[in-house]
Amino acid sequence: MRSSGKDDYKGAAFKSAISTQEFHTLRNIQECNGSLREATRTDEVDKLKTKFISAWNNVKYSWVLKTKTYFSRNSPVLLLGKCYHFKYEDENELLPVRSGCTIEDHVIAGSVEEFRKDFISRIWLTYREEFPPIEGSALTTDCGWGCTLRTGQMLLAQGLVLHFLGRAWTWPDALNIENSDSDSWTYNTVKKFTASFEASLSAERELKTPTISLKETIGRYSDDREMQNEIYHRKIISWFGDSPLTLFGLHQLIEYGKKSGKKAGDWYGPAVVAHILRKAVEEARHPDLQGITIYVAQDCTVYSSDVIDKQCTSMASDNTDDKAVIILVPVRLGGERTNADYLDFVKGILSLEYCVGIVGGKPKQSYYFAGFQDDSLIYMDPHYCQSFVDVSIKDFPLETFHCPSPKKMSFRKMDPSCTIGFYCRNVQDFKRASEEITKMLKISSKEKYPLFTFVNGHSRDYDFTSTTTNEDLFSEDEKKRLKRFSTEEFVLL
Repeated sequence: MRSSGKDDYKGAAFKSAISTQEFHTLRNIQECNGSLREATRTDEVDKLKTKFISAWNNVKYSWVLKTKTYFSRNSPVLLLGKCYHFKYEDENELLPVRSGCTIEDHVIAGSVEEFRKDFISRIWLTYREEFPPIEGSALTTDCGWGCTLRTGQMLLAQGLVLHFLGRAWTWPDALNIENSDSDSWTYNTVKKFTASFEASLSAERELKTPTISLKETIGRYSDDREMQNEIYHRKIISWFGDSPLTLFGLHQLIEYGKKSGKKAGDWYGPAVVAHILRKAVEEARHPDLQGITIYVAQDCTVYSSDVIDKQCTSMASDNTDDKAVIILVPVRLGGERTNADYLDFVKGILSLEYCVGIVGGKPKQSYYFAGFQDDSLIYMDPHYCQSFVDVSIKDFPLETFHCPSPKKMSFRKMDPSCTIGFYCRNVQDFKRASEEITKMLKISSKEKYPLFTFVNGHSRDYDFTSTTTNEDLFSEDEKKRLKRFSTEEFVLL
């Protein structure tokens, strides 16, 4: 069949972006695919297929041209509870109260640079390549299937940032990150692809155990708040490194996901990821993480007594402080498509200072939603393949863990399946948040039932399955429900 002019143009552009040597390397890769037919042993065929598919995904998800995101100066921008209005950037005038910002106490009058610094300071976790193989597979990249795990990591990372650093924290070096131009992205992508594929056929990576002690390091800089913040910043990122040894890395999350019937290479839904994150935090034995836990709502219901019980449970008998809690609520914003009636509620949620974002996206593409302007959601996109970073190195580079520019998407394009996250530092904060969110739910609900509810008492009081045990990731009822709704794991009221 004769190719179209558009295809001819794409092919010419591709060939012109790479050198002759690199083009021949790509042809060799195609020949490598042909060698699969000659392989006689099943395991060799599977390994070669896996490596070829991984290499192709590395090109597919790295071949990104820089696009500009436009913001209006006439509308406020909300980012995880902070409000910016660029109309007043060059004026010595405070933002009017009736400007559209939900939380008046967190209004910032103007300054595009302040917004950029705030956005870039959020932790960005994307597809990676060339990391140590995932146990039970030959996969050394999550390109093409790990996006929901990545957005779940981003939500948890924001919760940890609130816990250790606070919402007012921003990374001092945030504005030093610059966008690469599209030509260099294209060139570097092809070079990285050709080199990484050849290396992936034989290279093995040596694993190193992180040896940096957070408390010991902080002790040397106890009089320097900024240095303490930077140590926590770096430590939080290190917990998400792509190594079997990291607490919340891809390898560990996949291991917990096996108990729900998932394996490396599968697509994970937002609700499954919520339970995987809960298990990962519960199993974390790092001393700095003993003061935080995760609660996942059951059937769109948050049982207040269950949450408070988790906050008041301490491993140390002499510790009477409340635990902080990240509350994850898997919901569905409509049937096959997102119901526009939920837009105001989603805006309200992202306007809360204790919101840690939303794991959502478009069908089969997960994004981390962190804000909005008008009817467009602001998000971070994990669908960009970057090279493995060894976080066990003392001064590992931080730049690839921070997104240089935001993206926007119309709310109408949002997939109805998502997981909403909140952070509460103690029991008092939880009670305040539950009251505030309940009011918001009543106002936004145009149907008989709200999107989700807070109820007093324990789940067992309502004859539902109680909290799962430490030995299993899901209860038997949860397993049946998740099996039935493998990618859209929610109950509609």
